[in-house]
Amino acid sequence: MTSTDQHPESPSPSASPATPAAAPTRSVVVVGDDGVARCSWSANDAEYRRYHDEEWGTPQHDPRALYEKLCLEGFQAGLSWITILRRRPAFREVFHGFDPARVAAMTESDVQRLLGDERIIRHRGKIEATISNAKATLALDAPLDELMWGFAPRGARERPRAWGDVPAVTAESTALSKELRGRAFRFVGPTTMYALMQATGMVDDHFAGCFRAGR
Repeated sequence: MTSTDQHPESPSPSASPATPAAAPTRSVVVVGDDGVARCSWSANDAEYRRYHDEEWGTPQHDPRALYEKLCLEGFQAGLSWITILRRRPAFREVFHGFDPARVAAMTESDVQRLLGDERIIRHRGKIEATISNAKATLALDAPLDELMWGFAPRGARERPRAWGDVPAVTAESTALSKELRGRAFRFVGPTTMYALMQATGMVDDHFAGCFRAGR
């Protein structure tokens, strides 16, 4: 992996598992060998299936977990999410379990060390953003979960039934991006923030027919 942060699996930039760019021609729901119907993006990889079943779309309110997800979504920009998911244990190790206070204390020597660590994505800008985002998190006047969830969509929302039903950007993700940028967060563009909303259950984009839909 080079510092340019490219990967042969890469879909279009910032594609989350359920964006149209991730798999535009596949069926939206498939039945696995266990007889369970799932969003099709999770069908062909055991770790993706676990992530789909246990994490993706589950409401997450823990501030540290949200900081971690924010940073990993930033690392994912330009890559497939499975690339990040497979490296998550190493990310957690090198970034001290995504404890904002410990990450904020990291220095240039730490950045240099991580640029040589092949277990993670060796991208200087994204590594530095993880550190600056920790500092921005500590500087907030309210917990990170309160800030983020304040931008979650309100009211009923029609469940997606086709890839084209899943947006890449929404008014809410654009507003969240603007708010975070104004608070010195980095790698928090509107598309990345919509992927974050999907991952943390601020929106439920499990397709109609998936066993997780509406849970």
